[in-house]
Formats: sequence, C-alpha cells, structure tokens
Amino acid sequence: MTHPIIVTSALLYANGPLHFGHLAGAYLPADVYVRYLRMKREDVLFICGSDEYGVAITLSADMAGRSFQEHVDYFHHLNQKLFLKMDISFDHYSRTTWSGHAKTVQEFFLELYEKGFIEEKTENHLYSPEDQRFLADRYVVGICPHCGYEQARGDECQKCGASYEATDLKNPRSKMSDAPLILKPSKHWYYRFDLFQQRLLEWLEKKDWKPSVVNLSKQYIRELHARSITRDLDWGIPVPLPEAAGKVLYVWFDAPIGYISATKEWAELQHDPDLWKKYWLNPQAELIHFIGKDNIPFHTIFFPATLMGLDTAYKTVDQVPANEFFLLEGKQFSKSEGWYVDLSTFLETFTADQIRYYLVANAPENADSDFSWREFQARCNNELLAKFGNFVHRVLVFAQQRYQGKIPPITLHDEGDMQFMENMHRCIDAIDGAYAHFSLRKAAQIVMELAQIGNVYFDMKKPWVLAKDLSNKHLLDTTVGLCLECVKTLAFISAPMIPSSAQKIWAMLGFETNLCDTSWEEAKKNLPVHQQMTSPKPLFVKIEDSVIQVELDKLYHQNK
Repeated sequence: MTHPIIVTSALLYANGPLHFGHLAGAYLPADVYVRYLRMKREDVLFICGSDEYGVAITLSADMAGRSFQEHVDYFHHLNQKLFLKMDISFDHYSRTTWSGHAKTVQEFFLELYEKGFIEEKTENHLYSPEDQRFLADRYVVGICPHCGYEQARGDECQKCGASYEATDLKNPRSKMSDAPLILKPSKHWYYRFDLFQQRLLEWLEKKDWKPSVVNLSKQYIRELHARSITRDLDWGIPVPLPEAAGKVLYVWFDAPIGYISATKEWAELQHDPDLWKKYWLNPQAELIHFIGKDNIPFHTIFFPATLMGLDTAYKTVDQVPANEFFLLEGKQFSKSEGWYVDLSTFLETFTADQIRYYLVANAPENADSDFSWREFQARCNNELLAKFGNFVHRVLVFAQQRYQGKIPPITLHDEGDMQFMENMHRCIDAIDGAYAHFSLRKAAQIVMELAQIGNVYFDMKKPWVLAKDLSNKHLLDTTVGLCLECVKTLAFISAPMIPSSAQKIWAMLGFETNLCDTSWEEAKKNLPVHQQMTSPKPLFVKIEDSVIQVELDKLYHQNK
C-alpha cells in the first residue's frame, strides 16, 4: 500500500446515451488504469457520475418532450446500465442532482464570494426579442471568433475547440428559432480567474503532463479574465444570494465539484461520512482526471483555480491523461445526424471485451483516432481470435487431451525454454510500465506480442510430436507447462483491458478466485502442479463479413 489515489472520469452529460467516443476518451482508459492499480494493491478510488444541470440538458429535454428531472433520470439510469455492460468498474457512480452536491457547491460559492473572488457585474448579454428572454450559451449559435466556423456553439467551437463567451460570437442567433439576438444588460456573478494567473502558471510548471495538455493550459492561463459563473436558466443549482433570484450556477462551475460531492456520497454509503477527506484533504493523495481534450481547461485551469480560492487545502490534480477525439468512420459522432453506433444494440451482437480491446488498441492518446467497422472486424479476427484466442485454446485443449486437464510439472529447460520464460517476464515488466504511464496502445501491442511468442514456441516445440515418444515425457511436460504459464501470463496482463475473457482463462486454468482481485505479484509465480483445469471453451468467435455489412448499412441508412 502506498498513498491514496483518486481517479475520476469526466462526469457524463445526462442528455444522451454513452457512445464509443465517450468510452475511448474518458471511461475505458480510466477503468483499465484502475483495474491495474487494484491488481498492484494500491489504495485507489474510482469516482464518476452524471452531469445533470446546464443548458445541454434543457435543450435535449425540450426536444424529447420530458421534464428536466425526467430527462436526467432516464439517461442517468440508462448510462449506468451501459457502463455495467461494458465492465466499467466505478467504485461509485453519482449524480449532480443529489442533495449533497448542491450543498457542497453552494458552500464553495459562498466562501469564494465572501473572500472577494466572486464579483457582481451588470453587463450586456444575448437576448432574444422573439422569445423575450436571455439565452444561455447552448441556446446560441454563431460564427466562431477564432476559426470562423459558422455553426459554432455559444460556449465553445466544435470545430477548433476554442472556448469563449457567447457574446464573442459573430452574428449570434437563437438555436431554437434562428432569430437574431441583441445585447441587453443583465446582472451576473463572475469568478476572478485573473487573480490566480501567476499561481496557476507556477503550479503548471511543476506538472509532467502531455505537451498538448500543458500547451493548451498555458494558452488559457495567458488569457485568463473574470468569467461568469451564473446563468439565466430554470434548471440548475440556485445562486445562494437573496439578490440572485432566478439565477443558477453555470454548469462548468458546479460539475467538477461533483467529484468531491460524489466522494462524500460514497463515504456516506460506507457508513463513514468523513472517509472522503482521506482522498481530497490529504496532501499525500494523488488525483488523476481522465478526460477528453475538450475538457482540458475545465480540469487544468478553472477547477484548480476554484480550489485555490478556498481556505481548505483541497487536492488539486496531479495527472491529466487527456485523450484526443475518437471519430466514427472519419466523422464526429452525432446522434442528431444519425452518425452513431447504438451501444445497446452493439452489445447484442458483439462482446464488451471486443470493443474494449479495439478501443484500447486504437486509443486516441496523441492524435485523433477512428472507429472503423472493417478495422474492428480485422482486429477482432486477426488479433483477439487468431492470435490470442487461438493460442489459449490450442494449449488448453492439448493439456486436456494429454494430461486429463492437470497442469504438468516443468522439469527440464533448454535454451528455447529459458528464452520463452524470459520473454514472459519481460512482457510482464513492459506492460506494467505501459499501464503505469497510461500507454494503452503499447499495452495492447505487448499482449499480442506475447500471444505471438507463445504460438511460435508451441509450433517450434511440436508437442504433438513429442507426445509420440514416451522417452520425451519430461520434454513434453516442460513444453506444455511453459505454454500454460504463458496462458496464465496472458490472462494476467490482459485482465485490465479485457476482464471478462481474462477471467474465463483464469477459470479454465482451474482457479475459483476472481483474477482482478489477484495481486500483480502472482503473475510471475508458477501454476500449481497437478491443479485440475476445467474443459476449455473458445474465447472469441469469428466476425463474418455479412455481420459487418449489416452494421455499415445500418449506419449509412440512419444517416440519410
């Protein structure tokens, strides 16, 4: 055991279903990392939840014909089920509409307000004469002030990723009616981010983050100014001031605080209400935010600056392994345009481990990557099935046939045997480092490298030939025993990324325990000699061309 570690994935907006882009960016990388830490016996807490306030919620609820609460309830429960089906192992999945969240956010606001970090200002805001109301940023579209994209949202540009105030847009208009907007004075409350500029720069200089994360963060810090944290909206956490009737706190202010309130809720469920302090008020703790690149400034600038303004020394982020965008057949996922893959129906045809492996092997770690149906088919068939699954199955079947399913002793070692064992240990060490440094693509490569090494060794040793001569019994024992050690090693090192398949291998080797609860240190220990294995079953099935064609036809048909 070392220091406490709290891992968060970006709170998921409760205005739509979970999709591959979400999984690849914030949830699967975090889950793989957390599963690895648990096997390393680290004290890790994995926190997430639904982000249930803000204009995006009201917009989608209006379009769906639901009340705001009905809308977030629907997607909160739907996404909880999808996370479970995808084997995402949160310690707690909370929601920002639980009462403890509003209490925590309002306490933060009042302390910051009393310390002079929040100021009241009356400024011009976008107003719709046609609707006779002020429009929050997500109800506004216009021309991006940075790249000129003509359909930019009121808070950020979907094309270039720039963040700005809605009043910065050129030719702003209502997203609902397309009517032009005018500027009209309105009173709001602003957080003085400019007061934290130097402190943030000094803090950032100590971070060993991806260059893309550091560069974007520095760019935002240089342009820091007071930023509105309230909105004219019917749905949100009320501003806790008598003179702020009808105003709510802007979702970007309340949502990151949700990590803290969710941990408080988790602590209450553990019947130890102060347990959250072990993670958030402990200077020895480590905080890691898994996010997509569009969330970088909120987690590296705005949330840390919020915490810096408080008297209580809350933990600020130590690592931000932010991923780039994940596309679908070369285009951004879009439910409104029919360009998406429904995860619920996907899991009726394919397994969670198939998509987990594909997303890990194709992770958008340093550049945008893409979900392609044909590439998905190729990776599942050529790597998971033909390389990984085939090696596991042929070894287990042979051991079942020649040894009645009992693990043979390893007695003799020639140079090839020694090299095989060294390769196994090398792969364990290499993937240990890959997981520790958030290098998922490399981890997937190491798994397949070891599977290939196992196949080559099996073919080189030709145990089916050795079995024909009784004088080769010790050679056969060693060959099969080492191949079973490789099967066990593959189960260990792949468990964080494909936990269900790894557990099946573990069970077929004769273990009744949960592999993910087994210490990583056991990976290099030999299997118990004569342990009774269970009947082997194939891990994966071939994905036929016809199955993929159905999915492609479905995608292009719904996009018409």
